[in-house]
Amino acid sequence: MNRDKGNVLVFGGYGQLGQCLQAVVGSANERLVFLSSQQANVANEEQLVSLFNHYKPTIVVNCAAYTAVDQAEDEVEQANVLNADAPATIAKLCKQFDVEFIHISTDFVFEGNKTGLLSETDDTKPVGVYGQSKLAGEQAIEQIWEKHFIIRTSWLYAPFGNNFVKTMIRLGKERTQLNVVADQVGTPTYGIDLANVILMFISQPERAYGRYHYSNEGAASWYDFAHAIFEINQLQVKLLPISTSAFPTKAKRPAYSVLDKSKIKQQLAIEIPHWRDSLKRCLNFSQSIE
Repeated sequence: MNRDKGNVLVFGGYGQLGQCLQAVVGSANERLVFLSSQQANVANEEQLVSLFNHYKPTIVVNCAAYTAVDQAEDEVEQANVLNADAPATIAKLCKQFDVEFIHISTDFVFEGNKTGLLSETDDTKPVGVYGQSKLAGEQAIEQIWEKHFIIRTSWLYAPFGNNFVKTMIRLGKERTQLNVVADQVGTPTYGIDLANVILMFISQPERAYGRYHYSNEGAASWYDFAHAIFEINQLQVKLLPISTSAFPTKAKRPAYSVLDKSKIKQQLAIEIPHWRDSLKRCLNFSQSIE
């Protein structure tokens, strides 16, 4: 297998992270093949086999997922089909065709009660269906195929798709006052930064398979994140910090999910930008494509 010259299939290629990968590789891309959910339904094994045979990939990147956290509490089967069963099927095909597998996971695999940084080896204890389904996907991949990279991330946002940043900007233009949760702490992750990391894993000569954590540097509450969005956008909105209990949701969220990124920084020899700096770059990028 000549990994350096083969095709790279990107499932979920037109979702938020898939579009970030497209933006990073640009028109010079020759290897990455971006497939929509219609072109590559990850729940359809027969279709996936056809794609493996047609494109003969050396690497598969799975950005496809069921991400509606609250809805997952009611749609347990759908969440498990996309987040647990599909990664298992992809891993099985990657083993059959000797293809490396890069899979994106989440901080929701953790309970969120630890006060220190969360490492790749910390105990997982998801508190909702979404996190449980994503953890089941991770475990299936690890059991089936050794040539994998599982990248857990948190609070993902981008100029594309639906996310917290876009929601806050829209609400900030409609309202003069907002309540935002202040007792859930994590780290926002700019999708373009994560896309660059994925490309580094694709091209890195050393193949150090396993689990990795990636988010931007620093920590923030949702209140802190919203405050920064409005400040950078110069939107005059009165923000009121509230507790999680004052904003009940169907699915429970981790109270603290700041990821330890020591392993990925050492492996890729990278410096990770602070979340506020990446937020500024995202907002500038968004203005440039509007």
